[in-house]
Amino acid sequence: MTPVTVRDITIGSDGLVLIAGPCVIESREHARFMAESIAEIASRTGVPLIFKASFDKANRSSISSYRGPGLEKGLEILSGIRKDLGVPVITDIHEPSQARAAASAVDIIQIPAFLCRQTDILLAAGETGLPVNIKKGQYMAAWDMAHAVKKVESTGNRRVMITERGTSFGYNNLVCDLRNLGLMRSLGVPVVLDVTHSLQLPGGRGDSSGGMREFVPSLARAGVAFGVDALFMEVHDDPDNALSDGPNSLPLNELEPLLKQVCEIQRIVV
Repeated sequence: MTPVTVRDITIGSDGLVLIAGPCVIESREHARFMAESIAEIASRTGVPLIFKASFDKANRSSISSYRGPGLEKGLEILSGIRKDLGVPVITDIHEPSQARAAASAVDIIQIPAFLCRQTDILLAAGETGLPVNIKKGQYMAAWDMAHAVKKVESTGNRRVMITERGTSFGYNNLVCDLRNLGLMRSLGVPVVLDVTHSLQLPGGRGDSSGGMREFVPSLARAGVAFGVDALFMEVHDDPDNALSDGPNSLPLNELEPLLKQVCEIQRIVV
């Protein structure tokens, strides 16, 4: 396996890494509050943190759904968090033209699941030289992610990791096949388990997605027991009123006890 290093954090070694934050930037103040709160919890539990949030949610269910502050303002907010708090930051891009701007503001570029086969966006992300996290499409077999990895690596960038986030199982439903964690790890790159998106019910509310956040702790424990390299979680202080993906977001006050549990499991399985 080729580990991915981001500042002083290595993904793909013996330790567990947390990628966490709200689904989307709701405001400068909220993003800062969430970053500070999660960073404090991560520090107390000894888990390296990469903060995540999107500047734009380009694939919302409804045209009326909140998308975020946009590229310029969103990257400025993320860059400020990165600088002031000293935590690495990851965000997703939706077009090849956004790669260079994102690379100036964050530490990792993420490719959304729906775009994981799009050659141009993978090449643009790879050409930045930053680590690239590719989310496995809900329609993809685990082994087919080898092609996405090779597209990024064709740019000379071998700082690649891939994320499991569930597989379509009929209408408005996802299931997480934990075998995918092992199958994708055999591709030679670190593997992340997106716990909260794996519990999403896409379009399950008609004009928005539903979710089953009550199963977040169970799935996180199972993923760590299987041997995942990092956990990806959408975390919110008030999920019922979140502007995006609240139904599958972990409440902030449940993060610390869950991290303590998964750390104990990780110490046993390593």
